[in-house]
Amino acid sequence: MAVSTADLYDELEESIQSLPLQLRSFGRRRAFDGKIRTVRCHEDNALLKSVLSTPGEGAVLVVDGGGSLNRALMGDVIAALAVENGWTGVVINGAIRDSVAIDGLDLGVKALGTNPRKSTKLSTGEADVTLSFGGVDFAVGAHLYSDEDGILVERLS
Repeated sequence: MAVSTADLYDELEESIQSLPLQLRSFGRRRAFDGKIRTVRCHEDNALLKSVLSTPGEGAVLVVDGGGSLNRALMGDVIAALAVENGWTGVVINGAIRDSVAIDGLDLGVKALGTNPRKSTKLSTGEADVTLSFGGVDFAVGAHLYSDEDGILVERLS
């Protein structure tokens, strides 16, 4: 990412959305950006794994886990799939696990926190739908910018 989120906000101000959630950073990419793809799932990561197994082409997967910290939605195996398939980052409104291993991967990850408890595998959820959390709308195809200062999301429409 060539420009910081702070400078980008100064340039665009209220024409861009700023996520106020205080997410933790994981992975080697502390700054990343890309077009948004989405998954909504609650404590079940089968759909998330399926989406990250497809070509990412530099996209960022935004996952709405409902803010649950009861189970991790992504661990090192799924994060490695994201790297192998060309995803630039994953933003999770929920928990991850295997954080030390994920820190070694060339991927940007933002999540609420960690929990070693694995998710269920029931294939519940929705993909490529508009998500809303933290007062921000995450529309498929909108651009997301992330760095150490936070996350900005392009407004569509």
